[in-house]
Parts: sequence; C-alpha cells; structure tokens
Amino acid sequence: MALNIKPLADRVVIEPLPAETQTASGLYIPDSAQEKQQKGKVVAVGAGKKDHKMTVKVGDIVIYGKYGGTELKLDGADYMIMREDDILAIV
Repeated sequence: MALNIKPLADRVVIEPLPAETQTASGLYIPDSAQEKQQKGKVVAVGAGKKDHKMTVKVGDIVIYGKYGGTELKLDGADYMIMREDDILAIV
C-alpha cells in the first residue's frame, strides 16, 4: 500500500517497529512493562534542502531519539514525522 503523504524539505516519515515482547534470554515482557520502540522503517523521504542532501532512503531501518518527531495516525497506522537530524543511526 502506497503512503499518500510527501514530507517537505528534510523531513522523514517513519513507521515505528512493534515493541519487543521477549528478551534475548526468552523471558516474555508484559504489555505494562514494554517500552516505546525507538526503531522504525523509513516509508517516505523529503527532497532535502538546498545545502543538505538526504542520507536516508525509503526502506532503511533507523534508530531515532526517544522524544524526537511528531506522532501521526493515518489510515489506522501509526507513523512518526521528524527531521533527518533527529535520526541517530541507520541499522
């Protein structure tokens, strides 16, 4: 399904990945103890600015800051819109 949103300038639309439900050792994490995931998949990228070329591309898995960006609900799905500067790393 194509996303009908085009971010402007140096903004990126990210679909957050679901929270971890199990630890590496096999223990299950209850819903009340799960933390908000800080990883997501890039689904749309703006054109960039005149002096700033975009580094991320659609399909990249990225790590972003805990309080970065703006949450958005579109067609029943959750997304985050943030500046490329708020992205910490590409995984």
